Amino acid sequence: MRQRPDDGNGLSPLCPPTILKLTLLARILTMIAPEDLVGEEWAEWYRLTPIQRWRESQKLWETYLRLGGSLDPEPDTQSPFFNPHERRARAADGRPGVRVLRRSRV
Repeated sequence: MRQRPDDGNGLSPLCPPTILKLTLLARILTMIAPEDLVGEEWAEWYRLTPIQRWRESQKLWETYLRLGGSLDPEPDTQSPFFNPHERRARAADGRPGVRVLRRSRV
C-alpha cells in the first residue's frame, strides 16, 4: 500500500478539496473558543438558537416592565417640540427612568 506524502500539517495534499476545507475549518473552530473572542456571557447567548434568544428576550422585557420600565419613548430635549413644562408620567419609584446596568466587565 502506497503512503501519501504529508506536507507537515497532518493533511495529505491528495485529499479532495471539500475534505480539506472541512478539516481546516474544524481545526480553526477547535483552536478559537467563542469565550476568547466575546466573553462567557455573549458566547452563551450566541450558542442559543434564534427561538431560544427570542424567548430569553421576552423574559428580559417582562423583567424590565416589572421593575417599572416604560415602553414610552424618552422625551427628546433637543426637539423643537419639546415642552419642559408638559406633565409626564413618572416611574413607580419616582425616578426619571430605569438605568442601564452593565453586566460585563469594564
